[in-house]
Amino acid sequence: MTLDFAGRVAIVTGAGGGLGRQHALALAARGARVLVNDLGGAVDGSGAAAGAAQAVVDEIRAAGGQALANAASVTDFDAVLAMVQQAVDAWGRVDILVNNAGILRDKSFAKMDMQDFRLVVDVHLMGAAYCAKAVWPHMQAQNYGRIVMTTSSTGLYGNFGQANYGAAKLAQVGLMQTLSIEGAKHGIHVNALAPTAATRMTEGLMPEEVLAQLTPESVVPAMLVLAHESAPTRTILCAGAGGFEAAHITLTQGIHLPSGPDTPEQLAARLAEVTARDGEQVPQSGSAQGTLELTKARAALG
Repeated sequence: MTLDFAGRVAIVTGAGGGLGRQHALALAARGARVLVNDLGGAVDGSGAAAGAAQAVVDEIRAAGGQALANAASVTDFDAVLAMVQQAVDAWGRVDILVNNAGILRDKSFAKMDMQDFRLVVDVHLMGAAYCAKAVWPHMQAQNYGRIVMTTSSTGLYGNFGQANYGAAKLAQVGLMQTLSIEGAKHGIHVNALAPTAATRMTEGLMPEEVLAQLTPESVVPAMLVLAHESAPTRTILCAGAGGFEAAHITLTQGIHLPSGPDTPEQLAARLAEVTARDGEQVPQSGSAQGTLELTKARAALG
């Protein structure tokens, strides 16, 4: 099966360079009309330059594709609404949103300024929410949509010096989980991509020989799978250096303990049973936890 995007309209945020640029180029090469969004700022979010998005648009057009440039900040909801309207005015619809825009302001939590924490959360989380909110009514009306969140191994598993980034990236997964449920009846599939790629955001964090293997291009196939009409929904796909994996948020079977004065001590003594992964499940919604707990409670009552 060829992953064809002919007739589709895609918006890719943070697409002026690095991973976002490769996403935009790949979608356009496979037939999508692409709105290339990029504020044109530095890795830490400072500054702005409209030329970053336009340069990618010029590349796409030179290769025979269709593209438009947009320099909106994803933290400005009115500007995001105007960005989506720009695509609708030009092409009549929006089929795909790739939430890729992001910044870094790394420091250990003890040294981190809370303004830097807030700004990173605003760009990654609120930016993704604003963009999703702006495309949502269009996708509902056409009964079709594909939204790709960009999460991170830092959000999924943690990484020293990136408390702000990790919090924002895991929050995108939480957003994905609920939007996939709410979008199901409208044909809107929502997934998350966890890339490992050498970009401006990873320069200096890894040896050069390692970075050489982590090309942004090697992540693109995972994005295309999640953005295509055949895409799954509620999937966290990891990609880097030719490797592809899936991450899951699971729920163990756990135990049941009757309420009593020594319940905390019993729980501490049996914590290994609670965390044991035999028979764990991937819940289809948040109600799975309560259902499991009530089932165990009823069983305990006989």
